[in-house]
Amino acid sequence: MELPWTEKYRPKTLDEIVGQKPIVERLKAYVASKSIPHLLFSGPAGVGKTTAAICITKAFFGGIREDFLELNASDERGIDVVRSKIKDFARTRSMSGDFKIIFLDESDSLTSDAQNALRRTMEQYTTSCRFILSCNYSSKIIEPIQSRCAVFRFTRLSKADVIEYLERILKSEKVKYDKGGLEAIMYVSEGDMRRAVNLLQSAATYGIVNEEGVYKITSRAKPEDIRLLLELALSGKFMDARNLLDNLMLTVGLSGEDILLQMNREALNIEADDKTKVKIIDLVGEANFTLVEGANERIQLEALIARLALLN
Repeated sequence: MELPWTEKYRPKTLDEIVGQKPIVERLKAYVASKSIPHLLFSGPAGVGKTTAAICITKAFFGGIREDFLELNASDERGIDVVRSKIKDFARTRSMSGDFKIIFLDESDSLTSDAQNALRRTMEQYTTSCRFILSCNYSSKIIEPIQSRCAVFRFTRLSKADVIEYLERILKSEKVKYDKGGLEAIMYVSEGDMRRAVNLLQSAATYGIVNEEGVYKITSRAKPEDIRLLLELALSGKFMDARNLLDNLMLTVGLSGEDILLQMNREALNIEADDKTKVKIIDLVGEANFTLVEGANERIQLEALIARLALLN
């Protein structure tokens, strides 16, 4: 069975990682020196944190898995994991080098007790083991752990990097595409490479990757439809805006939260003064709060476009 494209085209070496050039250069310097400190990778999803960690272990140990332990802290997040699995692995010596590597993915999910126990383990076994921690929010990692690590902050990938990588996959898979399709994937993925590749593979099932196919498989409206909705509401055309809202919710199948997220994003791209844009974002935030509290999404979205119609 063929692998998903996210795994099939996952970079195998540090040189293949897209974007993050300053980080890659520093990591390559560690590999060249044959030694690394404890590392903390922080940043949004799908930007190469896990891939970088795996590439480092391959550079040090090749295919030997006995010296590499990978744990997902969102599944194994308690203090018992640190006291048993991690400590037992760390206390034994490496089979192929000077140290072992323990990779804790999503380490910001570790409980406070588990992080404090991990801090002590990092102190005790520094000579025989190195830790690589990845997280979305470094602020959720306790300061004593952060101070023991070299911190690398991964950023969202640029549009050029994502599109270049997607085009490479499309040419390898011999799939037809157009620029509109890649632009749509970039809009939906927002710099998340993993999500972009998943969307690409799903869109490729239509035979050609184009804008229509991409929006058909995602819970997103075309940005121009959201901008039109805002413009109709602001110009006082309430019924036209309401009809478009009905189409997005009933025909396209978008949820109220999906629409609000896109309205918040597209509010900055419409023809309006800054004061109006501020009011739009404020009203969208208020509507989102009411949805989170359990209000009826249809009523709240209609109330939102009514408030927008009253702005001018």
